[in-house]
Amino acid sequence: MKYFEVEYLFKGKREKKLLKAQNRNDALTIAKNRTSGIVLKVIESAPPIEEQFSIYKDKILATMFKKGVKMPALIVAIRQLSVMANAGISIHDSIKEVSNASSDKRLKEIFAQADDDLNSGLSLTESLTNFKDDLGDVTIAMVELGENTGNMAESLEKLAEILEEVYENGQKFKKAIRYPITVVIAIAIAFTILMVYVVPKFKSIFDKFKSELPLPTKILLWLENLISNYGFFVLAGIVGVFFVSKYMYNNNEEFKNFVDEHIFKVYLIGDIVFYSTMSRFNLVFTELVRAGIPVGDALDTSLLTISNSFLKRKLSGVKISVQRGVSLTKSFEETGLYEGMLIQMIGAGEQSGSLDTMLEKVTNYFKSKFNNIIDNIASYIEPILIGFIAAIVLLLALGIFMPMWDMAQAVKN
Repeated sequence: MKYFEVEYLFKGKREKKLLKAQNRNDALTIAKNRTSGIVLKVIESAPPIEEQFSIYKDKILATMFKKGVKMPALIVAIRQLSVMANAGISIHDSIKEVSNASSDKRLKEIFAQADDDLNSGLSLTESLTNFKDDLGDVTIAMVELGENTGNMAESLEKLAEILEEVYENGQKFKKAIRYPITVVIAIAIAFTILMVYVVPKFKSIFDKFKSELPLPTKILLWLENLISNYGFFVLAGIVGVFFVSKYMYNNNEEFKNFVDEHIFKVYLIGDIVFYSTMSRFNLVFTELVRAGIPVGDALDTSLLTISNSFLKRKLSGVKISVQRGVSLTKSFEETGLYEGMLIQMIGAGEQSGSLDTMLEKVTNYFKSKFNNIIDNIASYIEPILIGFIAAIVLLLALGIFMPMWDMAQAVKN
């Protein structure tokens, strides 16, 4: 539905009203039926401020509480499809069976729609592409590989292994950061209690001590005032910034490009994003090359697995270079994303005709780097955590005891 501004003549005066309709002709018909005067013109208009706010609110809430497909359910469904495809059952019957058997409500809806799409003549890739946000780019890429090569069973089996690995890495990551998060939350609660109940008692003492307070004490008193009087606003602001940023990332291309480019400068997070993305890209690219897909098409499909716009732009240049006659090794080298050792491995594979074997070794390298970070994430975070705790303890100690020392010195003199 669109909004239209209707200008009409009523009792010798020009009047305006806003109405909703599918198109201008419908708006004109509605205006004639609802308006006593003479309709002069009907022009399309922007929604009113209240409606725009409501639309943005609904989008933000949808982003916040969107329910996707549960990864374990997706893995089970893909494995079932692989087994049935390997047994010679048609993909149409397999999809219908998985749709009936799945316990995940959203997955059931997706496969039921895929069943209808297959009946209407669409390919499985075309159908599932409509649910890319739910299933992920890797799923679409591997299904497309299965349809292109005619070996859907093997592609689905490999897809299940990839998804299982991604899920296990996610679980390992959550388990690894559970302790640091618990510590940070405990520190935040303890600090808030100190600010709200302990520092105010010292504040009344400091007020009686009419002299210049040291900087740590001023900072402490400022934090106490902020938390005591504006604590809920600060908390609401932090939560609001988080969800607005998430919404902007999903809906604003410039903001997404900025975040995707600069996230690699963030300690630890940048490495996690880089190695996980490169591992996934090279894994899919390796499988496509091994299946005999032309390099250009393999690159196109593999790029679907990359959500980071910065890496996507870098790796998109590989296909352009290859099409211009540049070797794959040189094209990868120009991206600046591969270390010298990896470039040499790819070059050796390209010259010897064993490109897929060398690409597999490159994939394993990125995978091992990613797993190393995940397995040792606690040890990477601990120095930051210790420094954070030390800073808080130092601030509290100096903020409270420095004025006390000054008071004791004044009394002694």
